[in-house]
Amino acid sequence: MSSYTIYGALGSPYSIKMRAIFRYRRIPVIWRQLEAGDEAIFQHVRAPVIPVIRYPDESWHNDSTPMIFDLEQRHAERSIVPDDEGLAFLAWLLEDFADEWGTKAMFHYRWYRERDQQQMSEWLLFDRLHGSGREEILRAAKQFRDRQVSRMALVGCTPENAPIIEETARRILTLFEAHVTEKKYLFGSRPSIADFGWLGQLSQLATDPTPQELMRSDYPFTYRWLANLDDASGVEGEWQSADAPVPDAVLGLLRLCGEIYFPFLKANAQAVANGDEEFTVNLLGRHYSQAPFKYQVKCLKELRSGFARLQPKARESIEALLARSGCLHPLTEEVS
Repeated sequence: MSSYTIYGALGSPYSIKMRAIFRYRRIPVIWRQLEAGDEAIFQHVRAPVIPVIRYPDESWHNDSTPMIFDLEQRHAERSIVPDDEGLAFLAWLLEDFADEWGTKAMFHYRWYRERDQQQMSEWLLFDRLHGSGREEILRAAKQFRDRQVSRMALVGCTPENAPIIEETARRILTLFEAHVTEKKYLFGSRPSIADFGWLGQLSQLATDPTPQELMRSDYPFTYRWLANLDDASGVEGEWQSADAPVPDAVLGLLRLCGEIYFPFLKANAQAVANGDEEFTVNLLGRHYSQAPFKYQVKCLKELRSGFARLQPKARESIEALLARSGCLHPLTEEVS
């Protein structure tokens, strides 16, 4: 086997994220829409989640961020990590924000309202079962819909949390809408790990009925930017200068990390440490509650460790920006 194979799905933000990265980096890849009967792939990975990617050496992987950095080691051309160490850390932080908080908007909009539940459960099961008959697709869609709706509280997508999730989604989309008409990407004229992280999550909002209408009405250029980034194999560009001010969108996203993401991560980590079944944190002047997740404790520890590993010059170059955005203190606190 000389190419990679992505076992993924159009309805999976992380699948779309990884497919777009392979396309941009011009790494040969086979896209395989996961279908009934493909479940055997999960025996090769620890967690049964997609995308699952089979490497040319016959190894199997399925955590998007570690795969991104692994591919950076294996393929030198068309990197998606900025050359400057400080900017590279900022891009990683914004990618992590997309993966762990941005996904809440995706899950919320998909399963909160009746119209989205119906269309997306049917579409997602059609992707998996097309050719199996309409009745079988609809039967499986009903089961899948019930399962996903039942999991909403587990991931924090409750009616009580809905205003916070929708407000943060609008803030993020507003930042992108102002950005994409003035600059190509977040860290220059070539896409970074951060751009692809947000592509993954926002690509789903651009598909589902309610958020798609919202995007086409209020954020039309962001909607089109996503379509362009999905296959950026023809893009050539440069990283921004390390001495240049970061774009307003980067600063705005960092401020949201300081206002929302780090308080969420810290409260989650404390709940895991305490053995609590639920935690509550104040976000945007409201109480946000959900069950804690150990994986997000790992995310916080890795961000703190990554910041601590920066060379002094790189660290100094971004400290003021992180302090202004409310991110510096959470990154330098001791890991409990």
